[in-house]
Amino acid sequence: MPLAFATHARYYRNGAPVIVTATRRTPPESVSPRAKVSNKMNHFQAEFEAKAADPDAFALMLDTDGNIAESSGSDFLFISNGVLRIPQRRTHLTGVSLLTAVELAEKLGLETDEGAFTQFDLYQAEEAMLTASTYCLLPVVKVNGLAVGDGTPGPIVGRLLQAWSELVGVDIVDQAFKRA
Repeated sequence: MPLAFATHARYYRNGAPVIVTATRRTPPESVSPRAKVSNKMNHFQAEFEAKAADPDAFALMLDTDGNIAESSGSDFLFISNGVLRIPQRRTHLTGVSLLTAVELAEKLGLETDEGAFTQFDLYQAEEAMLTASTYCLLPVVKVNGLAVGDGTPGPIVGRLLQAWSELVGVDIVDQAFKRA
């Protein structure tokens, strides 16, 4: 399946919306999120739910305690008070892209904090992002229709994308625009 460069380019430029869904992430007490299994029905349900609210949106799932877990197909991070906030890893599959984003953030001198974060914490964020192998890192500019920060891709996400491009030896954003 070809990469969706045109979609990625649009999100790099304008940012992506996310919708917090009523569908929850399977609790780690039931199935370890480290087990990459084919039963992801709740992920599909969350995606359908998000798309019904906003066709461009990614689904953001909470754990059964109401804390941020992950997107239906990617990891989710946000910046609050200049700190990179990472949802507790016990609730989601920690992807290589999330680990790369955290490593790059630390190299850029950003403090990181892993914990249980609520929607309220997210609504106070200055920036947010999704990480996945297909697009590396995408800026998130809306949560449930509300602006994250000033509603545009932020400077920290930009610095992380630049650092990622340097790491892999290709301008990720430029590549998306050229192949769109």
